Amino acid sequence: MSFTLATWNINSVRLREPIVCKLLQEEAPDVLCLQECKSPVELIPTEAFAALGYTHMVARGQKGYNGVAILSKLPIKEVGAEDFAQLGHARHIAGQLENGVIVHNFYVPAGGDVPDREKNEKFGQKLDYLTEMRDWFK
Repeated sequence: MSFTLATWNINSVRLREPIVCKLLQEEAPDVLCLQECKSPVELIPTEAFAALGYTHMVARGQKGYNGVAILSKLPIKEVGAEDFAQLGHARHIAGQLENGVIVHNFYVPAGGDVPDREKNEKFGQKLDYLTEMRDWFK
C-alpha cells in the first residue's frame, strides 16, 4: 500500500488552522505530521481537519510550546511517545498504519545560537536528544 506523507513545523496549529486546511485541501497528503503545535491535544482543531477527511489523529500536546501531531486519512493507532533527553517536552509521537508502517513524528530541539554545550544549555539538550534518538533506533 502506498501513501503520501507531508511534514510541517506549524508553529501553532490553532493560529494556523486555516493554512493547515488549505494544505490539506490543495495537496491532500494521506498523512500530515505537524511539529511545534503549541497546544494541548484536546484543543487541536480536529473538527476542521475531520471535515476534510482527516478523521484520525495521534498527538502529544503541550500548552504554549512544543507538541506534535499526526493527522491521517488512514486509520492510525498510537504506538509510542518517547521523552528523549528527559526534557519533559511533547516532542515525539509514533503511530502505526493498518499496513504495519510506523510513522514517527519528531520536533527536535533547535539548540540555540551558540553551538557549544558549555556555553549554551539548549545546545547540549539538542545533542542529548539526537544521541538518545539515534541509540533508541539501533
